[in-house]
Amino acid sequence: MSSIAITKETYLTWYEQMYMMRKFEERSGQLYGQQKIRGFCHLYIGQEAVAAGALSATRPDDGFITAYRDHALALGKGVSARECMAELYGKETGCSKGKGGSMHFFSKEHNFYGGHGIVGGQIPLGAGIAFASKYKGTDAVCLCFMGDGAVRQGALNETFNMAMIWNIPVIFICENNGYAMGTSVERTTNMPDIYKIGLGFDMPSEPVDGMSCEAVHEAVDRAVQRARAGEGPSFLEIRTYRYKGHSMSDPAKYRTKEEVEEYKAKDPLEQVKQTILQNKYANEAWFEQIEAKVKEEVEDSVKFAEESAYPDPSELYKDVYVQSDYPYIMD
Repeated sequence: MSSIAITKETYLTWYEQMYMMRKFEERSGQLYGQQKIRGFCHLYIGQEAVAAGALSATRPDDGFITAYRDHALALGKGVSARECMAELYGKETGCSKGKGGSMHFFSKEHNFYGGHGIVGGQIPLGAGIAFASKYKGTDAVCLCFMGDGAVRQGALNETFNMAMIWNIPVIFICENNGYAMGTSVERTTNMPDIYKIGLGFDMPSEPVDGMSCEAVHEAVDRAVQRARAGEGPSFLEIRTYRYKGHSMSDPAKYRTKEEVEEYKAKDPLEQVKQTILQNKYANEAWFEQIEAKVKEEVEDSVKFAEESAYPDPSELYKDVYVQSDYPYIMD
């Protein structure tokens, strides 16, 4: 099965997607400081290449599921900035009807299945979504994202074992940004090469440069092609970095300024911009146009969220249970 090539259009799409993710997150951080957004809020700034590279190597019908650092992936999968910002505000026009907030974005329409607040809780669910695709006879796959802290959960081992036994078309992706909240990977394990966990299950596993859209795209593409061909799951440790703290309440004093600057020197947005300019895929005028468009869309999302209504109290009793299409025999 042929792979998805990286073209001029890929680079232009990457830049626009990542710029939207970056500006949406920066604006969210500002609004959180103004107490317009409440609760927990985990920003994706610095990790955009992981989302962009994964998106370009997959199809819209492929499922994505992740943990609570979910805004950027939701935007990338097609959830509008309006729906995302309204959800952060807890408004009824949000992608989860204002009931989920920052950590629980969801859109069945766009095959985006969360946003999960329980550390590692999405791992078995990701395998389940992929199993459903296989059961229905489609060749859709599921990308299951997790943080470096989540790989210590027992559910990962159980899920990896089942995924291999049942040959499930799931790609497990560890977004290793170096820290589980404020605890570095080196302090949690004697084996900092996280991808090696998959090798114990005989699962194709590899480390990936998470600051490079190209490296992420190529690694995800290989894994997706294996899954579509019926060759089962893969595990990718994508080594990335978050420029901000774990959440808005984290001052990130456990890191040195030099460490942060080292990663900012490899900023994926700037790398893609330079590639576009060097190859003359676009000029500075194009960047100005795209950046103005994105900023306008982000500000429009803020206005939309501000003007939207909060959910009616009756919504507390909705979406708790769902009517199943399958009959059950009751004793």
